[in-house]
Amino acid sequence: MSEFNGFKKVLNNPFSRRSFLKLSAVAAGTTALVGCSSSLKTISENTVAADDGIKIIPTTGPNNCGGRCVIKAHVKDNVIMRISTDTETDDPRNPQIRACVRGRSYRKYFLSPDRLKYPMKRVGKRGEGKFERITWEEAVETIASEIKRIGKEYGPGSRYVNYAWGYNAQIHPMNLSKRLLALDGGYLQFYNTYSTAATSFATPYTYGTASTGNTPDDWVNSKLLILWGFNPAETIHGSQTMYRLRQAKEAGAKIIVVDPRYTDTAVGFADEWIPLLPTTDNAVMDAMAYVMITENLHDQAFLDKYCLGFDEEHMPEGIYAGNSYKSYVLGESDGVPKTPEWAEKISKVPATTIRHLAREYATNKPAALIQGWGPQRHAYGEQPVRGATVLAAMTGNVGIYGGWASGAGYAGRQRIGSIPIGENPVKAKISCFLWTDAIVRGTEMGAKDGVQGADRLPANIKLIMNTAGNTLINQHSDINKTAEILQDESLVEFIVCSDLFMSPSAKFADILLPGNSFFERNNIGTPWGYGDYVMYANKVIDNLYESRSEYDWLVEVADKLGFKDKFTMGNETEEDWCRYVVAKTQENHPEFPSYDEFKKRGVYKWFYDKPYVAFKKQIEDPENNPFPTPSGKIEIFSQRLYEMNEPKEIPAVPKYISSWEGPEDPLTEKYPLQCIGWHYKRRSHSTHDNNPWMEEAARQEMWMNPEDAKARGIKTGDKAKVFNDRGTTIIPVLVTSRIMPGVVAIPQGGWYQPNEKGEDIRGSINVLTSLRPTPLAKGNPQHTNLVEVIKQ
Repeated sequence: MSEFNGFKKVLNNPFSRRSFLKLSAVAAGTTALVGCSSSLKTISENTVAADDGIKIIPTTGPNNCGGRCVIKAHVKDNVIMRISTDTETDDPRNPQIRACVRGRSYRKYFLSPDRLKYPMKRVGKRGEGKFERITWEEAVETIASEIKRIGKEYGPGSRYVNYAWGYNAQIHPMNLSKRLLALDGGYLQFYNTYSTAATSFATPYTYGTASTGNTPDDWVNSKLLILWGFNPAETIHGSQTMYRLRQAKEAGAKIIVVDPRYTDTAVGFADEWIPLLPTTDNAVMDAMAYVMITENLHDQAFLDKYCLGFDEEHMPEGIYAGNSYKSYVLGESDGVPKTPEWAEKISKVPATTIRHLAREYATNKPAALIQGWGPQRHAYGEQPVRGATVLAAMTGNVGIYGGWASGAGYAGRQRIGSIPIGENPVKAKISCFLWTDAIVRGTEMGAKDGVQGADRLPANIKLIMNTAGNTLINQHSDINKTAEILQDESLVEFIVCSDLFMSPSAKFADILLPGNSFFERNNIGTPWGYGDYVMYANKVIDNLYESRSEYDWLVEVADKLGFKDKFTMGNETEEDWCRYVVAKTQENHPEFPSYDEFKKRGVYKWFYDKPYVAFKKQIEDPENNPFPTPSGKIEIFSQRLYEMNEPKEIPAVPKYISSWEGPEDPLTEKYPLQCIGWHYKRRSHSTHDNNPWMEEAARQEMWMNPEDAKARGIKTGDKAKVFNDRGTTIIPVLVTSRIMPGVVAIPQGGWYQPNEKGEDIRGSINVLTSLRPTPLAKGNPQHTNLVEVIKQ
């Protein structure tokens, strides 16, 4: 049977579990279980709509996976009979937006009988998951009264809207909660994200902005792509990203993957895989720079013209000699030349491989060193971000077609409207990763803790609104410590959660509300950044059970608090807000279609003749287009960082810093293995962990190298205990040479399930992770963990 015929057979029949798994197998053979290749022929709408009485309604999923795929719901009598995906005519400028294995299971997941069905209040201890049913009237009254009470007793700065991205769209539950509290005197705000704190914070110190990426349609112009911790086969950075990599590959680009794991992206595309120990990225980068300098492979003319701080001849005035990046790399400032042999001892990457990689990057121009977000979720995650930007500058790959400035790499050509949050009267902000600190010692926290907008926090956190998110427990670091904090009712006095399921976070709610799914509400969705399209998420069925959208019940809370009209701005429903979003989008893009046309079609795509290239104007006309940095140049040396006077952890030039819980930490004597996580193809963060189809498509298991497994008597399929001083998790093991020795990897997002001993039995990596933030961004370091593993 051909691959296409296999798809056709499945798509022409309602999805059973077996059919779904067959589809998963076909997808694995063609696109590594990612957004499906548009090289597959499509099935006409007439074919999939053959049944009488079935209405096909376009929508899109809200998962925080990075992509937004076309979902077509086949509805009859308010029942979703099945779903299909994109059948539009393909166009290489903006290809099909087809659903991956997760998207194709939406019907199974979001219509599950395990959904929360009615409002509840807690009757047991927090975390026990014991609740009793209440009415919506009681839930709304309780929420409104607690918002009033806590705001009056402790001040508005004691109220906090937790980081929550379980539902990602323009009408965003988390932002709606912020809007509510902003109208009631304010709330403690956060900055950063769990995904990109270090790169979003550090990249602007080099370039003045985090928008440093070319659009992916430019990859076809590259001779070399270095994917450094970038695994779009599973972490979907826009649903068309793998298509763009395939285009580049077919055009002749060489692809090198640098990652501790031989990822699905590497399987599909890599000409070379270079594994390295976690936290040692900068050692390899520094050694690459050493090779380029000593072999005269760097672009000195580019560095002289556009950069500050590469060498002693191009330093800011008043800075002592020996502080340039070149002086550091050559060992002139610390007596340690950053040779490939030096880096090999740290990273375990052979010196010959480092020399080869440096020469490849320096001599194959244009080239793109594209960073994923995993390497910056480490103890010193700011350093590899800036280290890669230096290599991009040294090779002259900034501001050109086929190049890439590195760093955060954000690139967007559209400005889509959204609901305004409104001005927050409370100006204090914390890093989103430090909310547990703000519960325990909030009034002690100041600038050293990353507090912005105030010298100190005005209050400890006393109220948490957790709307459509699992970061309250599952996705936050050190689950055991976090649970201990939340269980103490003298600290946080009130927690409200809305969710679809009884998730680990939902169990800690005082009031627990049943959210509805994207099938039951209207919204508008966009990808994370890569992808020139926007989608309308049509409501396709009525609410199930007593579920309601967050906006629906927040309107009632606003009414109780006396400002319903200000909260709604006359928009009584989510569809009214969708009209508002479209109107705001039309202000930025006059070519955007009418609301009714957009809603009917379900997707709007932009088409461009050329890729967008970051910093093209700065390189072509630097006199009139300086970089948005204090000096107007690419700042390899940052005087702003220098003046922080924290050179050991926040150096003015990017450096390798030996990490706590890294390979050189003495703690390795007790816990000899480095443990990292990754975004798994069967989940979007923690969403879908309770989806039975996904469990059969890809089970929760830990990767372990054969050398490490043999030393511990572990074989594939064995259950193992993975532990450190913070906790223990029990998980099946996959013994594979696809991960380097000394490293184990647990897919992030498994739902925390403690047994009677307090040991997690679901492979939830965050029982092992640390609450210690990165030094500059105060971001999460959840890939920096030392553990030991024993057979269960």
